[in-house]
Amino acid sequence: MSLTLAGLIGIAAMVVLLILGVPIALAMAVTGAVGLWVLEGPGPALAHTLLIPWDEGRNFVFVTIPLFVLMGQLVFQTGLASDLYQGVRTWISRVPGGMAITSVVACGAFGAVTGSSIATVATMGAIVMPEMRRYKYHPRLATGALAASGTLGILIPPSLIFIFYGVMTETSIGSLFIAGIVPGILTAAMFSAIILVRCIVTPTLGPPGPKATWRERWTSTVGLLPILGLFLLVIGGIYGGIFTPTEAAGVGCTGVLLTAAMRRRLTRLAMSRAAEETALISAMIFAIIVGGYLVARFLAITGITENLVAMLVGMELGRVPFLVLLVLLYLVLGAMVDVFGMLVLTIPFVMPVVDELGIDPVWFGVFAVVMAELALVTPPIGANVFVMRRTAPEVPMGDIFMGVLPFVVGELVVLALLIAFPEIALWLPGQMG
Repeated sequence: MSLTLAGLIGIAAMVVLLILGVPIALAMAVTGAVGLWVLEGPGPALAHTLLIPWDEGRNFVFVTIPLFVLMGQLVFQTGLASDLYQGVRTWISRVPGGMAITSVVACGAFGAVTGSSIATVATMGAIVMPEMRRYKYHPRLATGALAASGTLGILIPPSLIFIFYGVMTETSIGSLFIAGIVPGILTAAMFSAIILVRCIVTPTLGPPGPKATWRERWTSTVGLLPILGLFLLVIGGIYGGIFTPTEAAGVGCTGVLLTAAMRRRLTRLAMSRAAEETALISAMIFAIIVGGYLVARFLAITGITENLVAMLVGMELGRVPFLVLLVLLYLVLGAMVDVFGMLVLTIPFVMPVVDELGIDPVWFGVFAVVMAELALVTPPIGANVFVMRRTAPEVPMGDIFMGVLPFVVGELVVLALLIAFPEIALWLPGQMG
């Protein structure tokens, strides 16, 4: 049996496992380990299986993942997220669709301290949905806005996906964080504009929210200061070269702990829940990384990676046709696997071509994360949609997907702008020197 045929059989086996519902980490690990066993024998296969978790587990950059997850969990469990929403609501809820626009801004701000899309949807959904029900927002608009806005959690730094991509490609995580700021703001502005225009055209979709007095506005703004301060501290420290991303994560956790303690919200229950969720999420991400490295090692030995890269380079695709091809590929993959698995399965293949075409790896990281955002709301998996369904069980799944559709179109417009004008992502990192 040729090496190429073995690689194709391995890929087919992994796809079958995914279709059967096997977790992506286990599917990749089994495929990689069994493939290495067949090609190299039990000794080398066992060595790879044991050494890859050990070698990757010693990577200091991975400390960043549980620290940023813990920071977001502490913000959620201690109730600081509710303060964030109330602070935003008093300023913009009076415009048409104001409550939905508030959810966009609040999701972006909450995502800036969690780095997790699913956590953003779950947290903000629990806070915002009762308000939108109260003011009779159309269920499609309410759930669609929340599910789509949750994706901002992986684009606006700090982002777990950026960390994941940076580790896989050895790209500066600090530069990736900074590169995500402008596209993140642009995406939030696009979502807000979509809501505003739709609610002006059809006022019953999202009527204005309650009017707040100036005293209420200034009082509630105080609740925003800790979140804004943490964002400026973490990202400003990275931008100014004061912290590494790992150090910034530690500083951010300390800041949340101090803020919660000063507000008398740092309870034993909040701490235990935050620690438990952090352990579960971090273990899931690390398992996917290990499985990804195993299957990547197997595919490298078969030569499939090298052959595919040679084929793509031989096609002499330009930058734009190559990226359009990737958009189609990621839309298909996003319907089958989660965002981490999507990157693990594609990055080893596409990065050599990215380098060959002279595409900036920092820019490509932003491109990959925007595609991951689309995957989070693409049927049939659409992780954010499923989380939103648990938050609003009275809304049919089909209605939530329909509600997300206008925001998917908006995301594709942002993606087109990003491809046409790469400086949208690269200008700010370029100012770091």
